[in-house]
Amino acid sequence: MSATDPSLIQHAGRSVAQLAMALAPHAQVFWVVCGPGLNGADGLAAADALKQRGKTVWVTRAEDQNPPSANCEVCIDALLGIGVNREVDGVMRYAIDLINQFYAQHQGLVISIDVPSGLNADTGQCWGNAVHAHHTLSMLSLKPGLLMAQGRDHAGEIWLTPLNVEGQAFSFKSIGKPTPQPRQHASHKGSYGDLTVVGGRHGMTGAALLAARSALYRGAGRVHVCLIGPGHIDPDKASSQDLDTTEPGLMFGSLYDLLQHNTPLSTIVCGCGGGTDMTHILPAMMSRAQKLVLDADALNALALDASIQKIFRQRKLRHKATVLTPHPLEAARLLGIATPQVQEDRLASAQKLSEQFQCTVVLKGSGTVVAEPGQTTAINPTGNALLATAGTGDVLAGWIGAYMAQGLEAYGAACAAVWSHGWVADHWNLDIQGPLTASKLACASSGC
Repeated sequence: MSATDPSLIQHAGRSVAQLAMALAPHAQVFWVVCGPGLNGADGLAAADALKQRGKTVWVTRAEDQNPPSANCEVCIDALLGIGVNREVDGVMRYAIDLINQFYAQHQGLVISIDVPSGLNADTGQCWGNAVHAHHTLSMLSLKPGLLMAQGRDHAGEIWLTPLNVEGQAFSFKSIGKPTPQPRQHASHKGSYGDLTVVGGRHGMTGAALLAARSALYRGAGRVHVCLIGPGHIDPDKASSQDLDTTEPGLMFGSLYDLLQHNTPLSTIVCGCGGGTDMTHILPAMMSRAQKLVLDADALNALALDASIQKIFRQRKLRHKATVLTPHPLEAARLLGIATPQVQEDRLASAQKLSEQFQCTVVLKGSGTVVAEPGQTTAINPTGNALLATAGTGDVLAGWIGAYMAQGLEAYGAACAAVWSHGWVADHWNLDIQGPLTASKLACASSGC
């Protein structure tokens, strides 16, 4: 069954009409804005389905210069749908402006078919104007652009109808709520893994402490902290750095001692506040850690040093798990491209990074992407702009490390941590709890 099949278009139209009436059960007047393609055909089918149910429906084309009746209660955006890959102009831009005026003036609900018009369905980017919708009904399969970049701001609440078509191919999936693993009564702290945080160069100790504290609150059995100071090279200066030991559950150790021993370590979270010293420290961490999370300055060291990259790739051959947690700028450095290129196709960027370094990659941002060779690339549906504050990335690194220390595979640990991280922001009550800071996030319950 093809997308142009008349029965499929009729089914799509009925699905849109059903959603519109479910969202606005008392609405009587509907405005359907149709473009010239299949999205417009779906809109016309929705208009027919609404008329059959006794509703008053105004249908306008993109080239119509007059807005509809002022008493419309629901606007259905059927202008462009998928396939937008450039800035929208001319009559299409004018039609989008009319819909956005309806949205901004709170005249009623805006529902987009498939994707908000003007938004790229694959990347979530819009180069100019795009419809702001309260709800989006995605047809056949979920479009990745709805969950990434500007898609989260434009799509509103996302709905999916498969239109009863079997065998749809999905190139990605949405991360779901993780299933918590019950703890056995006959267990002890050693049952839940040892984790070591390496970072926190003098003046940046807060980053390492946030990662360590978050790992502790996320259930790691024992959490050690090795801060980077003068003593990591000279043992006589090992006590010269002031340590924040206000978290009694953390254990502080000497990085010098850590570097001098060749004993394998279970799980290491490395790079949070590490500074340029990471270049000297990272090779030893990569060789010794059975499970490794690299964040912040560790990523910069990896991007800049070919010899470190060579050691890194050997981890895969030794069956050692690794997770990289770059934000877009760090991902660009690792890929050797510009940041806008990363953002233009976040799915492809994360997939390329995971293949290049043969590991799990968490590409942070709006619609965080988790990629690993051999796994379906996942997009996180949780989270909001409350996470756009200093230190929240350190917390995420600690959570990923904690889940790995407790036995989850790298990909599963990354998905669980990313979902939980966003869930806290989505359920944060500013009026009661105040601003969501990284220190509060580190200790917060994740709802699972």
